[in-house]
Amino acid sequence: MSVTLLWVVSPNSQLSNCFGFVDSVREENRLFYSSRFLYQHQTRTAVFNSRPKQFNNNNNKQKRNSYPLDTDLRHPCSSGIDLPEISCMVASTAGEVAMSSEEMVYNVVLKQAALVNKQPSGVTRDLDVNPDIALPGTLSLLSEAYDRCGEVCAEYAKTFYLGTLLMTPERRRAIWAIYVWCRRTDELVDGPNASHITPTALDRWESRLEDLFQGRPFDMLDAGLSDTVTKFPVDIQPFRDMIEGMRMDLRKSRYKNFDELYLYCYYVAGTVGLMSVPVMGIAPDSQATTESVYNAALALGIANQLTNILRGVGEDAQRGRVYLPQDELAQAGLSDDDIFAGEVTNKWRNFMKNQIKRARMFFDMAENGVTELSEASRWPVWASLLLYRQILDEIEANDYNNFTKRAYVSKAKKIAALPIAYAKSLLRPSRIYTSKA
Repeated sequence: MSVTLLWVVSPNSQLSNCFGFVDSVREENRLFYSSRFLYQHQTRTAVFNSRPKQFNNNNNKQKRNSYPLDTDLRHPCSSGIDLPEISCMVASTAGEVAMSSEEMVYNVVLKQAALVNKQPSGVTRDLDVNPDIALPGTLSLLSEAYDRCGEVCAEYAKTFYLGTLLMTPERRRAIWAIYVWCRRTDELVDGPNASHITPTALDRWESRLEDLFQGRPFDMLDAGLSDTVTKFPVDIQPFRDMIEGMRMDLRKSRYKNFDELYLYCYYVAGTVGLMSVPVMGIAPDSQATTESVYNAALALGIANQLTNILRGVGEDAQRGRVYLPQDELAQAGLSDDDIFAGEVTNKWRNFMKNQIKRARMFFDMAENGVTELSEASRWPVWASLLLYRQILDEIEANDYNNFTKRAYVSKAKKIAALPIAYAKSLLRPSRIYTSKA
């Protein structure tokens, strides 16, 4: 299923076929690229090569509303490969003392909160660019890389993009770069070429991530994020964990209980909050602990992803997936068969009421932290929170029929939410909010 990109995706974006990814096949030392990108939007159709050619500054006037976020994984995406063991920081491994998902994730939160207090070194390293591709060899074209990220964000996350324009130029460019990386990662397992993605392909994507953090971006879109991590105390762990969430989607289609589902929601959505807080910044006059702000960002990611899950029950069922706690289904007298049947019964309504109540609880937890962010960063976050929470209202308005009806927020309601979000963004941080979560 599509993951929720926390503060950077507007609720009704139609993204299932927006981004094309290449199938790369290595034969000895030669690399072949076999796919092309086809994007259709309303009456416009644009065809892009799977990999950009030499960038020509003379063509800067050409309109570029849409970009292929092609991912060259540099290795075969062959099938029949055993799935790897979970190896990231918050994953359970055999022989360890059992720990709840919330406890494991909190350990990551503590690490990220400690990092946010670090000041950027102020020294920008040169990017060690892959010589085999057309990419800016110096920082002189980093502006071009960030512009491309911004245009992708503007195309597919319009509401959030407008909010980022209130940020300082450096912050908004960094957020655009994070958005693009997250979207490309999600599309690996949920995009039009998802059937070609294997665990090995994700391993290669993670290796590319490691290179990116070492100042060795592989392509233009990577370059923006590679520069961002030199300017803000952004840690690699949440990025690794998001890739781990993609691995879960390849090998797991059921969740025994909410503890398992919580970990998945952290991987694919809560991580974005941990990536973003160092860039968005905490208000200078905030009295909140750094951990509490990070926990609020995490809560917003969990809330958004739970909402995404509840909205997409029918769509996921068509793919044989059930992102709902199996034990809670059983307690409600329901099973997978009931979900595949797609019938709205009183049992289903009661079950959904409890699921929506939990999602709203996480939204409530998130509200406390948004006000603690730097003032220029609050509006897009408030807009995301208010709009995603309204999806829960729409599920209720549809009489809990999330099998055949997709809950969406109308354009009128979206527009009405924006001034409310802006007004909330002007509220000063609380002088008494010092909870340690």
